[in-house]
Amino acid sequence: VQLVESGGGLVQAGGSLRLSCANSDRTDRGYNVAWFRQQSNKEREFVAAIHWSGGSTYYADSVKGRFTISRDNAKNTVYLQMNSLKPEDTAVYYCAAASTLYVDLEAPLYDYWGQGTQVTVSS
Repeated sequence: VQLVESGGGLVQAGGSLRLSCANSDRTDRGYNVAWFRQQSNKEREFVAAIHWSGGSTYYADSVKGRFTISRDNAKNTVYLQMNSLKPEDTAVYYCAAASTLYVDLEAPLYDYWGQGTQVTVSS
């Protein structure tokens, strides 16, 4: 399984970005996918997650109402739409996948990780 993120960049506060996470696994195995982010000198933190079916989504309180996670299983891709971005959203964003029954919100429970994509929000 190889995860490849894209869509990061520099945006002004109040702007929007859409991150993509493409999964190279073309089998029928379903993967729950989460986005985490890591700011300089801080631990990696949970942002959002989605069940492999797309039926359940989860968000950190800090992004609820501003970020939306979705997936297109036909394209093996998960998206993170980020609106109303704030300077405190600046971080490296990682997508992670796990073929578990339930969605996990903790980083150590994910087996596969992408390389990360930088998001910088200027004030």
